[in-house]
Amino acid sequence: MSKVVLITGGSSGIGKSVGEYLSEKGYTVYGTSRNPQKIKNHPFKLIALDVNNTATISKAIETVISSEGKIDVLINNAGMGITGSIEDTPTEEMRNVFNTNLFGAIDVMKAVLPQMRTQKSGLIVNVTSIAGYMGLPFRGIYSATKGALELVTEATSMEVKNFGIKVVAVAPGDFATNIASGRYHTPVSEESAYKKVYQENLNLMDSHVSGGGDPIEMAERIHRIIESNNPKIHYKVGDFMQKFSVVLKRILPDRTYEKLLMNHYKL
Repeated sequence: MSKVVLITGGSSGIGKSVGEYLSEKGYTVYGTSRNPQKIKNHPFKLIALDVNNTATISKAIETVISSEGKIDVLINNAGMGITGSIEDTPTEEMRNVFNTNLFGAIDVMKAVLPQMRTQKSGLIVNVTSIAGYMGLPFRGIYSATKGALELVTEATSMEVKNFGIKVVAVAPGDFATNIASGRYHTPVSEESAYKKVYQENLNLMDSHVSGGGDPIEMAERIHRIIESNNPKIHYKVGDFMQKFSVVLKRILPDRTYEKLLMNHYKL
């Protein structure tokens, strides 16, 4: 029997690329979307799921189990971006992003773990971000949500290991997807003390995404993780400098690393 894979946020971007790749490799793939009926000619099955609505999470997982009898792999990919200075960004918008990127991912894990315990096997792949390894200017809340999910991944991995379940985090760098269009952008206010530098950084962020790598790299890496008997806990996928930035943070003095980031972002 082929492995059954559930991918949250499977209608576009990285989720779609991963689902299409795994389908071609013979996996049985279910993607999720808040409004799957609006998406035509999708390369794999889409079912309704909103990570901020636990009733839809339960229903989606019940649908997969009733159809396939199991869930071998959960890929927690659904998420959203947010930009803005900490001072200017509305706190309610910060909470919304934490609810999606962190608590939404946790709720999907909580819903799938009972089935994986029954099976005595399973793999959970949490899609985080290289941004989660450092506090990036004007992306501090996004960095915080993804960094928190990295730590939740570590904790959950230890808690479920004795049930035969593996939990890993895959942190992508910049990839050419539509993530910029779905971000919450704190408005560039005329009165803001950060107006000029924030607008410059918005332009820089969008150029990084549009010039990013092919999401197929994420698909290939996740496929290798699924096929691995002993996967690591943390993976990073991106160009050399993006991955090397994590190494530099570990070895450089804090203020030296901060200066490198500020030079990069022209602060």
